Amino acid sequence: MTSLIPNRFLFDFEFPFRHRSDPPPVNGKLGGWNDAELLPTLGELDDRDDFADVWACWNERGLHFAFRVTGKTKPLSCNPVGSRKGDGVRICTDMRDARSLKRATRTCQQFYLLPTGAGPDKDQPVAGISRINRARDNAPQVETRRIKVASSISKTGYTLEAHIPADCLSGFDPAEHPRIGFYYIIEDRDHGRQYLTVGDDLFANVDPSTWATVVLQRD
Repeated sequence: MTSLIPNRFLFDFEFPFRHRSDPPPVNGKLGGWNDAELLPTLGELDDRDDFADVWACWNERGLHFAFRVTGKTKPLSCNPVGSRKGDGVRICTDMRDARSLKRATRTCQQFYLLPTGAGPDKDQPVAGISRINRARDNAPQVETRRIKVASSISKTGYTLEAHIPADCLSGFDPAEHPRIGFYYIIEDRDHGRQYLTVGDDLFANVDPSTWATVVLQRD
């Protein structure tokens, strides 16, 4: 019998982001990433097979991410206007890790990263930010063009890398607040969704208390 409440909903997850003074280059090729920065796969707790690998690290200049999606058969479909309807990634952050709050604050943000969708031929990667619904207070607006993003596309998948600068992260202060809230969800037309904790059906898109805790770990 399938459980109505996923097992991951019953846990509070915490794991580290490794500090990298020399982070991998943002070129879509996954060069320089290693297993120490590979995020845990939690889908098996709910008998789900994760279809993507996710890496992350940080330094005082911001957060770095990488994604690898494999096993695709359909062409990529990415639209910045409707970023949740095709292929792409959403990342949510809370620079105060306010796990007791059910609604986002000004230190909470929701970014989207798409492997294609920009440029004259719509074949360039896209980074953007969208408001979190039902937020108590919205984060200050940032220039999303400052977010570096790169991708590499193949017939069976894609790789995607991004750097979100420190001054694009509302409240980023690793010295005083090394614990942050973190969440990701990968939307995919072949595989469905891969999410870190729970899906939007349990309000991960609006409720920071459903996100995981990340410790900005120093060497």
